[in-house]
Amino acid sequence: MRSVRRFLPSFVAALAAALPLVSQAEENVLNLYSARHYQTDEALYDNFTKATGIKIKRVDADDAGILARLKSEGSASPADVILLVDAARLWRAEVDGLFQPARDKLLESRIPANLRSKDTGEGSQWFGFSTRARIVVYNKQVVSRDDVDTYEELADPKNRGKLCTRSGSHPYNLSLFGAMMEHLGPPRTEAWLKGLVDNMARPPKGGDTDQIKAVASGECAIALTNSYYLARLMRSDKAEDKATVEQIAVVMPNQATTGTHVNIAGGAVARYAKNRAAAVRFLEYLASDAAQSYFANGNNEWPAVANLKIANPALDKLGSFKAESVPISVIGMNQVKVQQMLDRVGYK
Repeated sequence: MRSVRRFLPSFVAALAAALPLVSQAEENVLNLYSARHYQTDEALYDNFTKATGIKIKRVDADDAGILARLKSEGSASPADVILLVDAARLWRAEVDGLFQPARDKLLESRIPANLRSKDTGEGSQWFGFSTRARIVVYNKQVVSRDDVDTYEELADPKNRGKLCTRSGSHPYNLSLFGAMMEHLGPPRTEAWLKGLVDNMARPPKGGDTDQIKAVASGECAIALTNSYYLARLMRSDKAEDKATVEQIAVVMPNQATTGTHVNIAGGAVARYAKNRAAAVRFLEYLASDAAQSYFANGNNEWPAVANLKIANPALDKLGSFKAESVPISVIGMNQVKVQQMLDRVGYK
């Protein structure tokens, strides 16, 4: 947390300059439903309040819990802004009518078209504010990089008994698998998923950090993880985290073909938002240079705003890479079929 504290003074100053104080006529409370569970985001929210005078009343849950709550609450929902951490869940919420469009010149100029929902004439319904890659980590003592530099190879018999993952039904994996279905088609995707199951070193369990540590400890030799989990360990001062990073290497898969799978964290104005002006102001804040830099420096995510200079040694070390270009809506639509495949092949 020392690095976060060092970052706060310049962050507050930059944010205050970027966002003028709200008028007395604007609502001074924002009801936020957030699936972001990162401790460093506390300062992100606090500094929005300091810069704008808008207080944040937050409800925390995972993506599925937030969507279920919104459906249950209906028009009585107090939610003004929704933050989700998976592209397919953003798409699902849009399809289910849980968002309202926002026609906003600042957001449209700052957030690239491929990182926001399609504009149907009234504006985009959701906007991506940060990105993360689904990468491969491996034990460099026992695995050759050439054997794990594509997602497809993770299912190859040469990697039998080496793979660790979290649950196949977790949104981070479902989005990757939905993208793979677009690349491979349904029959080959199901065969690939069966190959992943056959190559498991142990049943799926834990989160992404657990997969990285399992590779370092020798429990398995290959794992999938979101990039920011690895970057967090790379920046840690703890001796055990340093030892973990020393034991592993990383691959950005499919650089010679389709590119590495990239997911987003994004936000939207809730369908029944009572404080729409405050909601749009908050989304604009998330697109500011100060907040975008905080996503990078605070939680090790790549900013959505293009060409923004960041100061994160871990992200710098991961380097630039080719990202895949599968439309987010396609990934979302593919997930129902993917889940059925997971059930058939026994991917828990």
